Order: sequence, then structure tokens, then C-alpha cells
Amino acid sequence: MSDTIEVATFGCRVNIAESEIIRQQAAASGLGAAYIVNSCAVTGEAVRQARQSIRRAFRADPHRPIIVTGCAAQIEPQSFAAMPEVARVIGNRDKLVADTYHPAAAQRVSVSDVFGAHQMEAPVLSRIAGHTRGFVQVQSGCDHRCTFCVIPFGRGASQSLAPGTVVAAVRRFVVAGAREVVLTGIDLASYGEDSGGMRLGGLVRLILEACADLPRLRLSSLDCIDMDEELIALFDAEERLMPSLHLSLQSGADLVLKRMKRRHKRADAIALCQSLKRRRPELVVSADIIAGFPTETDEHFAQSLALIDECVLDRVHAFAYSPRPGTPAARMPQVDAGVIKERATRLRSASDAAWQACLVRHVGSQQNTLVERGGIARTRGGLPVVSIGEPGTFVTMRITGHDGTQLQGIATC
Repeated sequence: MSDTIEVATFGCRVNIAESEIIRQQAAASGLGAAYIVNSCAVTGEAVRQARQSIRRAFRADPHRPIIVTGCAAQIEPQSFAAMPEVARVIGNRDKLVADTYHPAAAQRVSVSDVFGAHQMEAPVLSRIAGHTRGFVQVQSGCDHRCTFCVIPFGRGASQSLAPGTVVAAVRRFVVAGAREVVLTGIDLASYGEDSGGMRLGGLVRLILEACADLPRLRLSSLDCIDMDEELIALFDAEERLMPSLHLSLQSGADLVLKRMKRRHKRADAIALCQSLKRRRPELVVSADIIAGFPTETDEHFAQSLALIDECVLDRVHAFAYSPRPGTPAARMPQVDAGVIKERATRLRSASDAAWQACLVRHVGSQQNTLVERGGIARTRGGLPVVSIGEPGTFVTMRITGHDGTQLQGIATC
């Protein structure tokens, strides 16, 4: 039996950051060997992958206890508790607390009400093992109720970390040697709305002013309708705010967006993307789009495809719609499964074409890159470049080509 604590992470960047906290807290509790699954519930496929991971880990080592936590565990704890391979189920409010993992803990299922939390707290975290970047979760939860989404029931109401606490966390990463910090959240663009205080733009400005020795600050996924004017202006004015954005767009058809209960319209997404690209032409923009949402017609889907060009998207994370039990969308007229699969394939093909064009556009340019583990460096726009540099160092590279997936280049200094 392995004597280490292994954490398998599914889902978003918030989970990536939380998985390292889980590992640290579990070790601090005195927990011995264990396999911890930090699950995601955003799609039925994500839940299936978590279950698959549990069964695979049990076959590999049936004597090592398996602990399941994360959004899927929070939303459907009894279904995971019913799995014979699972030793314990821990909810999202409990998973970052060391005492929860103490070997003497008697409760097999420890799942608290996520809506009972009213203030976000973040454990001290200096560095994520194996990463040259630091991830700071500044917001959790979501106050919106998109008709396809169960995540609010896994994370609770929106809560923001106090600005001073965020700045202190960023400073710890910088002192620990991080060259880039990524701000994450479940609904990151809503930062500050719960307190009526500083919005995300103000937080970004505060971090950059207070941490003058931080070379790079990057943002994770954002809801386009919540981007405040100060944040938009910073993309134009602040070189240390990295020129990359991932937007939650979901559809290019207004009627579908309305049925999703999204708060933006097609024109809002296009106007934002075009404005940002004019302000900062090197900006790399990706987006989430769902194929086959209930009632989606061929015309609706065509509008989603066209969004790639009209928003000047460089990549799309295409999701084939799958109904989540208990959501309003699950009760709507469903699109045929074969049609969903075909549309998702077309969306991914269009995304691949946009990605190829993005790679080609960078050939011949000079790029300041940050070297990561595994022989990969990242440009300021977040594009991968093959590199043999030392992780954590900056290397200026002349981009000479690409292999269809990542850029290739020659170090110039």
C-alpha cells in the first residue's frame, strides 16, 4: 500500500488550488496513506469520471482508503457513500479543515450546508507543489441560477475574500518564488458584490500597486456581463495584467441565452470582445460554449458557431449538453442525443481551426515566456511553447513555428 496522500483533481482552477490545501490539511491531521478525489459536478460526464477514478484507484490498491470530496460529493453525498470502494465522503465546507481528515474522525459522511457559510475564509497557502504559478481563490459560490447548472448547490452563495487577505496571499506566493499569480473564483467577476465593496477591477489594481515585484497577474474564467469598467480599463493600461481571458458565453443565440437564464445577450459578448481586442490586440480569448442545450435549433447553433469569428475567439471549450437532475433545463424539451454529439463535434472542429489560426498568427513574433514544468513555457497570452529552460525563469523566444498544438521557437535571451 502506498504511504502517500494522493489527490485526484477534477474540474476548474478553483479545485486545483483547493486540492493542494486538501493535501496539506490532510497531512497535518495525521492522515496516513489515502486517495482523495476532489470531484466536479458541472456535467454528468465529470461525475462519471470521478466514479471511474474511484474504481480504478480501488483496483490498484484495495487497502488504501478512498475519500471523496468536492462539488459532486456535496450535491449527491449518498450516491458516493453507497459505493463500496469509498471510505468517507466530505463536503465542500469541510474539505479545507484539517480536523475533518483526522484518522479518529467517526463520521463516514461529513457534508455541511454550503448555504450556511456567510464569509469566505482561506487557509494559508504558500505554493502549489509542481507549479511555477500561484493560484489564489478570491471568491466562492454563485448567486445566479443558470437553468443548466448545479454548481450553486455545491458551493453556496457568493462570498468574497477581503482585499487585504488577498494581497497578503499574493505576497506569500511572490516571496515563495512564484513568477505569476492567477486569481480564481467560482464566479470571479462578481467579486465584491456580496459586500458592496471593492469590485474585481479595484482588487486587481490594489494587487498590482501593493505587489510591485509580481511580474505577472492572470485572471481565470469570467462572466462577461460582470466585468467592471475599471477592470476593462486595466487590460488597456497595465502590462503586468496578462493579455488572456476565458469567458463564460455558453451560447450565441439570444433565445437560448434567455432560456439558460444567462444575463447577457449575444451583442454584449461581441461588443466586449471586440472592444478588448482593440484595446489590446495581443489578447488571447477563449470561451465556454454549450452544444445542444434544450430547444436549441440549427439556427441557434449556427449563431453559436458564428460567435467564434464575431468575438474573435482563439479557442472554445465545447460542452455537449447533458441534463443535470433537478435543474430547470432537465425539464425542458431535449435535443436528440445524436444531434448534440454532432453539434459538439462541429463546435470542436471550429475551435481547432481558430486555435490553428492563433498559433499561425504568433509565428515570427518575439514572446516573453515563463517556463513551467514538463518542457513547456507560457507566453503572456497563455499560449504553450516548447522550452528547455529552467522552470520558473523567463525566456524571450522567437517563435519559428508550431506543431498544431503548441508553439515552437528559439530562445534569444
